[in-house]
Amino acid sequence: MGKIAFVFPGQGSQAMGMAKDAYDSVPAATEIFRTADEALGFSLSNLIFEGPETELKQTSNTQPALLTASIALLEALRLKGIQPDYTAGHSLGEYSALVAAGVLSFADAVSVVRARGQYMEQAVPGGQGAMAAVLGADREALGVLCRDVSESGHAVELANINCPGQIVISGVKEGVAAVSARVKEAGGKRAIALEVSGPFHSSLMKGAAEKLAEKLKTVTFSPAAVPVVANVTARPAENGQVQDLLTAQVYSPVLWEDSVTWLIEQGVDTFIEIGSGSVLTGLIKKTDKTVKLYNVNSLETLEATASELEGVI
Repeated sequence: MGKIAFVFPGQGSQAMGMAKDAYDSVPAATEIFRTADEALGFSLSNLIFEGPETELKQTSNTQPALLTASIALLEALRLKGIQPDYTAGHSLGEYSALVAAGVLSFADAVSVVRARGQYMEQAVPGGQGAMAAVLGADREALGVLCRDVSESGHAVELANINCPGQIVISGVKEGVAAVSARVKEAGGKRAIALEVSGPFHSSLMKGAAEKLAEKLKTVTFSPAAVPVVANVTARPAENGQVQDLLTAQVYSPVLWEDSVTWLIEQGVDTFIEIGSGSVLTGLIKKTDKTVKLYNVNSLETLEATASELEGVI
């Protein structure tokens, strides 16, 4: 019997009304939204369900909102008795993975990611940073190109290694533009500018990371019930390592492709993406077409997943 990994999406997957069906009909999910509102001191639930969307898209709101939707759907899925052998999350999603594994309480996690979003927004003045998705480039060659442009005075780095043929770059606007114009030198087809509020997962976020390190000192970390694969290392976080890894994650590349590959090497053949959208399902499929992929982004997809897995697990 193969193993199961629960994976959780990050920023960019948010949608108005996410997890509303779980909120309406699963008491454990309703409680997650109530806990978020209480922990943050404002109605995050109203923002998710009623908008305005422009506010939901602000990093400091998006991050707690996505975490809340993911954990509400996780609570609904747990009622079906499906348990993971591993958890992992993309960037912000790593916090959902840590909650799923019992490392962080949900109330602590939602408070931390609200602050994380604020620190990331404040780290670089608006309009100075940028990110772009580069399609088809060779990872090593793109890294060399980024170093070349950075040496000319415009910092730009690899930010997300998502899957074969998709790498996100991040840095100052001029650096991202220069690399985007030269992606063919690294075997790339094109670069697509991303709608983000800052140059995430680049060294320009070190100021945000320093503030986050202080915030992380205020919460309790428990031993993981199942291994949580960290973005920074693409390996499970050891007890006592989690704080440092979450701090480094803000300015380090997200090694998503490497994390998925490692999980498959450990015998994972079933990935269940829990939360809004289906971004990770697409990335995992491009990494390995043989694994089984399920989405839990609504009660309808949850029921379909549970019925397909019934008798298998």
